[in-house]
Amino acid sequence: MSHPTPYPVRLADEITRQLGQLADHISHLPPPQAAQVIARVLDPDTGVLGVTHLVATGSVFAKDQAERGALPAEVWLALGRASNELGDITLDLDEHKDALQRVGAQPATTAAKPPAPAPLVVRRRR
Repeated sequence: MSHPTPYPVRLADEITRQLGQLADHISHLPPPQAAQVIARVLDPDTGVLGVTHLVATGSVFAKDQAERGALPAEVWLALGRASNELGDITLDLDEHKDALQRVGAQPATTAAKPPAPAPLVVRRRR
């Protein structure tokens, strides 16, 4: 007799599927609408970057399981690093939330004068 899939597993599968669909949609949206979607999804308070909390919770779980010998310590360490990196990414993206929201608030019509392109130079703080 097969066991039914637990609700949290089905939920995780559905969220993963829907995120894939959303990514596909973003590539076909007009720029203001795409920026609006990205700003909502990446919002550190209400968007998917809340996954940072999920990964941190997973790290606590993995630590407990590693201490019991059920998981290798490397799993706990990897989840801890992922949680830290996601936290840093969240802080980096939070700096640009206003710019994404500004672009998302613009009407979808083309402007008389397109904005000047910006040089794509990335400087990371450490």
